[in-house]
Amino acid sequence: MQRPESSDNAISGRVTPEFSLIARHFDRPAIKALLGVGDDCALWLPTAGQALAVSTDTLVSGVHFFANMDAVKLGHKSLAVNLSDLAAMGATPRCFTLALTLPQIDDRWLTAFASGMFSLAAKHGIELIGGDTTRGPLSINITVMGEVDADTALRRDAARAGDDIWVSGNLGGAALALRRLGPDGGNLGVAAALIEKLETPQPRIALGTALRGIAHSAIDISDGLVADLGHIASRSGLKATLFWNDIPKHPALGEEADSVQQACVLAGGDEYELCFSAPVSSRAAMPGISESLGLTLSRIGSFSGGDAAVEVIDVSGDRLGLPTLGFDHFSQQPVTSNEA
Repeated sequence: MQRPESSDNAISGRVTPEFSLIARHFDRPAIKALLGVGDDCALWLPTAGQALAVSTDTLVSGVHFFANMDAVKLGHKSLAVNLSDLAAMGATPRCFTLALTLPQIDDRWLTAFASGMFSLAAKHGIELIGGDTTRGPLSINITVMGEVDADTALRRDAARAGDDIWVSGNLGGAALALRRLGPDGGNLGVAAALIEKLETPQPRIALGTALRGIAHSAIDISDGLVADLGHIASRSGLKATLFWNDIPKHPALGEEADSVQQACVLAGGDEYELCFSAPVSSRAAMPGISESLGLTLSRIGSFSGGDAAVEVIDVSGDRLGLPTLGFDHFSQQPVTSNEA
């Protein structure tokens, strides 16, 4: 993102709509960056001894969110899903870039979107340092950058046999909200708490940093518990065993059939809670972390040697038949199909 006065598109003092848009909604003074919005590249001085953690996510209208989603909430969620990746690595957020594709310039929508995004950015001490704008179907691409000591980063390939498997918060609420929404995202009497889980997820940055040096591996639950935990199992070459009764479930699921509960909890995406592994010796540390963060932490299973896979055991000791696992962009319908 360039400031209007630095653009070659400003002819005879005229500021083009694109650069006027940037100036009105996204041009903020650099805080920690050496050079932020306004040049061909931003300049950022990394902290000595820290590794740079980088993650990119794209949100597309009709695929990742309903076209009529509130713009403030969309601004929040667009940054939150990226911050969640930093949380899963135990990284401290530093800066981000934004590439925004818009069908048209709508100042009211942009003001609301920027408000939601910058509010969350301020909460986590991360600043916008550049990006791009262009015309086309609504799409939001954010790249976040954070820092972490390479020796304590929470990697997917670092789980160990005997590790406990933990999860933060509760699961299934976002998927249940999606099931109950109308095909165009219309609120058909869906409880506000469920809508909040789906539209304004809270990235677990504080938990990720608290787990450095305690947990071995972590992942954020974006595509479903079993699918995402399967990435750790695969990268670490271990078998993950979960116990259905130990998995914390959103309270609203209590009135649903078993099949719906299992689909939402095990395969429902958009949770952005952390699933992590830690040695048995770390159990004593978890209540203190939970209390200090005001966040429930639940031990739901363990890793062992064997084929890299995930199994879920029911109350009778039998394996559950797993529902369709997780969200995949190239094999499933978009969000507007109301598929969970």
